[in-house]
Amino acid sequence: MLDLSIHDRPNVDISYRHVGSTDVTRYEKMHVEVFRDSAQASIAVAHEIADLMRAKAGQGKPCVLGLATGSSPIRVYAELVRLHREEGLDFSHVITFNLDEYFELPRGSRHSYWYFMHEHLFNHVNVKPRNIHIPQGNLALDEVYEQCMAYEEMIKQEGGLDFQLLGIGRTGHVGFNEPGSHSRSLTRLITLDHLTRVDAAGDFQGISNVPTRAITMGIQTISQARRIVLLAWGHKKAEIIQKTIEGERTPEIPATYLQDHPNVTILLDEESSADLRRFNTPWLVGPCDWTETLERKAIIWLSRHVDKPILKLTERDYNSNGMSDLLALHGSAYDLNIRMFNQLQHTITGWPGGKPGVDDSQRPERKDPARKRVILFSPHPDDDVISMGGTFARLVDQGHDVHVVYQTSGNIAVTDIDALRYAEFARDLTDSMGGGNARLEFIIQELSSGKNETGVDPVDVRTIKSLIRRGEAIAGARFVGLDNDNIHFLNMPFYETGKSIKEDLGPEDIRLVREVIERVQPHQIFAAGDLADPHGTHKVCLDAIFRALEQLEAENPDAIADTWLWLYRGAWQEWPVHEIEMAVPLSPAQVEAKRNAIFFHQSQKDGAMFQGEDQREFWQRAEQRNRETARLYNQLGLTEYEAIEAFRRWHFRSLDPPATAH
Repeated sequence: MLDLSIHDRPNVDISYRHVGSTDVTRYEKMHVEVFRDSAQASIAVAHEIADLMRAKAGQGKPCVLGLATGSSPIRVYAELVRLHREEGLDFSHVITFNLDEYFELPRGSRHSYWYFMHEHLFNHVNVKPRNIHIPQGNLALDEVYEQCMAYEEMIKQEGGLDFQLLGIGRTGHVGFNEPGSHSRSLTRLITLDHLTRVDAAGDFQGISNVPTRAITMGIQTISQARRIVLLAWGHKKAEIIQKTIEGERTPEIPATYLQDHPNVTILLDEESSADLRRFNTPWLVGPCDWTETLERKAIIWLSRHVDKPILKLTERDYNSNGMSDLLALHGSAYDLNIRMFNQLQHTITGWPGGKPGVDDSQRPERKDPARKRVILFSPHPDDDVISMGGTFARLVDQGHDVHVVYQTSGNIAVTDIDALRYAEFARDLTDSMGGGNARLEFIIQELSSGKNETGVDPVDVRTIKSLIRRGEAIAGARFVGLDNDNIHFLNMPFYETGKSIKEDLGPEDIRLVREVIERVQPHQIFAAGDLADPHGTHKVCLDAIFRALEQLEAENPDAIADTWLWLYRGAWQEWPVHEIEMAVPLSPAQVEAKRNAIFFHQSQKDGAMFQGEDQREFWQRAEQRNRETARLYNQLGLTEYEAIEAFRRWHFRSLDPPATAH
């Protein structure tokens, strides 16, 4: 029987256990461990590192660690810091070698990996400065080779790496070993792949600011470590992880070289593991435990694979694609097809708040109460209209008491050019009315001269940028039909750093979310369900909602007694069809209205700062995503709509059934 279980171990259980039988994992060429979320996985690897440090100390030997940067290991470092502070984990005998550094970037730059490592680890533990080794990026080109060879020699002098921590880029790079790297490569200067630079653009306030070259340990340097653990989180890593683990060894995906290492483990969360065969198409791997969720996923996959509507699938289609046991379980293709078609049809509703006075047993939402109290949480000031603008308008038009709650100010996504334009307008307006404002003049000078050395916006600049986004959000919500009294701004403190790196979620963030839920006592909560990046604003905002709901369930359950939580996705990705539990169709006129609501967010049009690799504007991405969802429903044999917004219900109560995985 196929084991689809996911590790959900408590903090103290840090042993790795292989998931599933050898038959299930026979396509995987490396040892893989899958955790329910990145937090648990990070704690597990931090404890493995801590155990190694203690063991080496007990032997009177130094512990030589190879360390990585990027978002993936941040929680590993946070747990190591906690172990040092609370449990006395000693770093005095630890020697570290970092994988890489941007070329021509001074160590004092907040973008340097030297800065990153000190900010997240070295400044908080008792590691000796002389034991910290990070390639120096800010040196002359003719000095690079000598430094790289010296780096290799230092690692050898310390006896080699006991443990190497790795992340993986979407190009398949480990360290900065980009496609084309040789298996016997050593520490060297390398040119960064365009996709790697695109992924770093958010931290550098645009791709034009991202360095084009870096110094990195080589594949051979990494492979000589006695133990390697690679981390990957989120749906964006799923495709490259599948190729790395199940594909052929190739220089086009340098991470595949790890297949040759005798002691490597790949740690994944649910989303990054989704494309592995045992999760993506387990019926092609071996016998399955056919849960209702898995049946739905398999039949939708089969319909798309053979390019037939669900109601036209035949016994031969099932038998030829690894689903003969499913067919035997249910008797006939006809019965399976009808049941699945009806399930999908019942997800479609033009009444996202429930339709009054009708049988709701086959509808995604309850009919009662007819007028629901609704909270729409929007992490940034435009996620509401970008991700569910049509549903937002439907809820208002159908008479529900809708509250939109903007969780962060979104100020970091406003360019200095826009802020300068508004500051000059405010100054000119004040002057024209006989005023004058020295503070505004100072802000204008600050914006005109470019970023200060720290790259952090001063408080006054952040205030202007916040007000820009607040005004746009109010205009967009008004366009949808919402009253000002139902528009709320939390300005959660974790976001207010003035830079792309945010603080950890704190008690004040959770309190703000909890208070608005207690005040409204909603029947429905809509929230951004982007679970991928553990440090992304959407994920942190969702965690704040989860924490607030947990507190309320324990301390004030009446406030959420009738609350259902619906998750929407952001502008980049939609829920897979088999996970959609409410599909709200949009007419051509509603698509146009949604577009116009998005247009109120002028600071995010025409060159928004965090576009990523997709250069389309947000309204274009949203429309394409909604139209693609409608096309997929139609391809499965359901009614053809102009567009569809999709939602997944999240069961958050302790007595609720768990949310489905994979």
